[in-house]
Amino acid sequence: MKDKIKIDFPTEIIREGEVKVLVPKLSAFVKSPSEYAPSKAPVFYNPVMELNRDIAVLALQAYQRSLNRAISVCEPLAGCGIRGIRFAVEVKGVREVVINDINEKAFQLACYNVRMNELCERVVVKNDDANFLLSSYGAPRKRFDSIDIDPFGPPVPYLDSAIRALRNGGLLILTATDMAPLCGVRSKACIRKYGGKSLRTEYCHELAVRLLTGSLAMTAGKQAMGINIMFSHSADHYVRVYAIAKYGAKRADENIKNMGYIIHCMRCSHRESIEGLSPIKLPRKCSECGSKISFAGPLWLGKIFEKSFCQLMEEEVDKRVLKNGKRIRKILALIKNEVDAPIAYYVLDRLCDELALPVPPVKSFIRALREEGFEAFRTHFNPRGVKTNASAMLIKELLRIVITREAVSFK
Repeated sequence: MKDKIKIDFPTEIIREGEVKVLVPKLSAFVKSPSEYAPSKAPVFYNPVMELNRDIAVLALQAYQRSLNRAISVCEPLAGCGIRGIRFAVEVKGVREVVINDINEKAFQLACYNVRMNELCERVVVKNDDANFLLSSYGAPRKRFDSIDIDPFGPPVPYLDSAIRALRNGGLLILTATDMAPLCGVRSKACIRKYGGKSLRTEYCHELAVRLLTGSLAMTAGKQAMGINIMFSHSADHYVRVYAIAKYGAKRADENIKNMGYIIHCMRCSHRESIEGLSPIKLPRKCSECGSKISFAGPLWLGKIFEKSFCQLMEEEVDKRVLKNGKRIRKILALIKNEVDAPIAYYVLDRLCDELALPVPPVKSFIRALREEGFEAFRTHFNPRGVKTNASAMLIKELLRIVITREAVSFK
């Protein structure tokens, strides 16, 4: 069967989740350890994204459970097809999966993998441009319940066609791997792609999620659709957003109220959110130290997690044996904890480096903040990060107190 579908490059069979698939043998396509193997292979496959795919399976099952009916799914940038095949095998209630890749070799490999997993009746493989494929499913009775866009780079080129191909109440899943623009290294590229300015700050990964979500909200608004963010996370080299989209101009208008800016002082680390799309409202000087203020946005200031959805995902991970199960449980526990936390976070290592102080345990500092009457939460974005409504000045003062207390206790 392998010969019949013209796979003429080195491959190997791997197991992931409950499926086995034929993938490019990545070691055959690199000449030095510094080369990025997935981009060198004739068909894109990244083993590091297994965590991404594991979480997608859990989220899609949670979504299907909330609907309590059979669903259809599309993966327009499928590569070897591993994600779509896992959806068909591991998510109960999936009646049809359409997987697609414009790369002829990826198409051939995906066809082979569908046959090998005996899924020909439920998984359709296409060989089209992703936007063309999505547009062909834009008619009311052809649309998908869920679309998972996982590109090598930004997902924004596919947002318009994906939103049109999504049913009312459908789940749109987006990955962004272009972290340099989203994290402030290439601000002009971020404005061009996502319609918002980024910043190089310690909480840039949360900014990345909010910039991606803001771009999605504004794009959906053009189609008179509103979005609810059910889940999002940052891991490794990417950010990921799960959003349910519903028709209605009022919903779209409500989304616009969630757009705004985050202002940041590079001198004292003060930050705060400013609602509204107009930059005229932005202050020019820091309210804490009087220095020049920087800003990120416009971006999404609304919720980026839904606690009940996280709970459904936790229930699902407990039913399965996943390679990344332990890590996923930790991510979900942290996200459930920060659902209602303030926007942005402080990284203790960075603050202590600035103050020339040793770094206290995160637990000790959170306890100290709460004893002073402030909100304080850990965050999945950074293991040394703390979300709090305390001011930057007060945080620095409290850090000195906590470190002194810890030193005395140690003696």
